[in-house]
Amino acid sequence: MNSTTDSTSTETGSATVDHDVAIIGGGSAGLSAATTLARSLRSVVVIDGGEPRNAPADGAHNVLGQEGIPPLELLARGRAEVRGYGGEIRPDTVVDARRDGDRFVLALESGDTVRARRLLLATGLVDELPDIPGVAELLGHDALHCPYCHGYEVRGSRIVVLATSPMSAHQALLFGQLSDAVTVVAHSAEALGEQERANLGAAGITVIDTAVERLRIRDDVTDTGDAIARLDGVELSDGTVLDADAVVVAPRFVVRGDLYERLGGTLAQTPMGAVVETGPMGATAIPGVWAAGNNTTLNAVVTVAMGEGVSAGAAINADLVMADVQQKLAPVA
Repeated sequence: MNSTTDSTSTETGSATVDHDVAIIGGGSAGLSAATTLARSLRSVVVIDGGEPRNAPADGAHNVLGQEGIPPLELLARGRAEVRGYGGEIRPDTVVDARRDGDRFVLALESGDTVRARRLLLATGLVDELPDIPGVAELLGHDALHCPYCHGYEVRGSRIVVLATSPMSAHQALLFGQLSDAVTVVAHSAEALGEQERANLGAAGITVIDTAVERLRIRDDVTDTGDAIARLDGVELSDGTVLDADAVVVAPRFVVRGDLYERLGGTLAQTPMGAVVETGPMGATAIPGVWAAGNNTTLNAVVTVAMGEGVSAGAAINADLVMADVQQKLAPVA
């Protein structure tokens, strides 16, 4: 049975609810953790601001048994599963987090407050895109960054890689496995060193040393009659237009780590960017706080985030079990 029951008070016009576990972020990691905890009869709440990173994508791939499922449909199914096991989903945003004795207190944008014995941060990250006109409009359709998420869908097509970071050459080599028509445009001169250029040359990938002016966009209509922006070529600064069916970009990954820092944590620096550092099964350096998903693993795809969520949920449940046992064994003062 649940070790903590929900209690609601309205002392100042806002509600305060107490849970075993509060999960901040309702993506693949957060919902997977919530399901794991709810199946262990934990009182769990998922607080989600409704900004899934993969919302622009047509489908989520490498999801066993759900190949190509639209990301928003996958999340809708996940929320239904959490609710089916008794978990709560709150559409809201956490604006502050602090420890209060043996509880964590979360202040919500709505004015409500959530208290929980344990906290899971599944806040994900934000993709900071290259400042090139057209990239944001085409992201998730004809502007891609992950060969495992969307590469198969552009196999054999004309792919232009916009080299803006040291990761761009690696991206080009991976997309080169999927197409013989890959071209790299060295938009940022410092993005490609001598070794990267040698690697690309060995793979038969052409490098053009010209900056990108913009991505040309045309309006298409889908089979369902919906309008959609599609790539109509890559225009370079010298006026040349490259024919392309897809472009590959290298975003800067920025973890949503402000709440972790508010709780006293420090983000760890990695070659790909800052992350919430975790130990086995998602435990952070802050007692009682776990993390899972893209805020800990910048390159985690949907299924990896799911796995991290399940592991963190299991670890939190085990931690609560032992805490309850130790409390019962403690001598009465």
